[in-house]
Amino acid sequence: MKKVMSNKLVIALYVLPALFLITAVIYGPMILTGYYGLMDWTGIGEMTFIGLDNYKELIVDARFWDSAWHSLLLAIFSTLSLAVYLTISLILAGNIKGSNLLRKIYLIPMLMSSVAIAQLWIKIYDPNNGMLNSVLKMFGVENPPAWLADPKYVLAAIIIAILWQYAGFYIIIYYAALKGVPTELEEAAKIDGATPLQIAYKIKVPLIAGVIKVTIVLAIVGSLKYFDLIYVMTGGGPNGSSEVIASYMYKKAFDTYQFGYGSAVAFFLLIITLVVTWITRKFTADDEEVQY
Repeated sequence: MKKVMSNKLVIALYVLPALFLITAVIYGPMILTGYYGLMDWTGIGEMTFIGLDNYKELIVDARFWDSAWHSLLLAIFSTLSLAVYLTISLILAGNIKGSNLLRKIYLIPMLMSSVAIAQLWIKIYDPNNGMLNSVLKMFGVENPPAWLADPKYVLAAIIIAILWQYAGFYIIIYYAALKGVPTELEEAAKIDGATPLQIAYKIKVPLIAGVIKVTIVLAIVGSLKYFDLIYVMTGGGPNGSSEVIASYMYKKAFDTYQFGYGSAVAFFLLIITLVVTWITRKFTADDEEVQY
């Protein structure tokens, strides 16, 4: 067996199928997207090479930068929400009464499709019969806003729905990491007189710092490329006030048939994501890793 596995030809035969699949599914489309971004193309018929004209237009496109700002806001709030998810996980990991039931409840959004979640929140935000406005009217608010039709509120309304959608995902990740922390450390801290809050944030959180860093990258990258729930709920409206980069790219490519320009937006999104990921990894890098 060792003789077989030391044969470079055999190793290549094992690696090539996976390498071919990765190239065909990931790297191939990435290269083609960059190539289409150099073309004037409707998606059908002949392409005309225009060089970097699409990218030049992109740089001065105010609607694109508005959508980029919305994506950035989503990334910021998604990252900040991790602190809330971590706190909930710390409470659940403390074996409080009903923690098993609560974990199952938090998982419900993960079992639903984005379309179903979008329809649920559309009903909640309904200006006439929605649950949110009904509650506000009970508390004396006479004219509650039309959440998904008012440019002042629509982005905040969508961000809340997205944070709810992914709450269970991050809570379970943190919960699993916290359950891996040795109980001996917690017991020793209790003997030394540490409070539950001190145990949580001075012992448990530092020990799962690696997991927290991974979730920060996931939250930021996921936010930058987010698309489906926003497209179903508002389509980027009203008047682009909830547009994000991915939905703007989709509209340009498939609604207005500017496939070349849409490809340029998609490729620029790829570059932004890579840069932001690299910066995030740099800021969250730590030479010393806590061992237990």
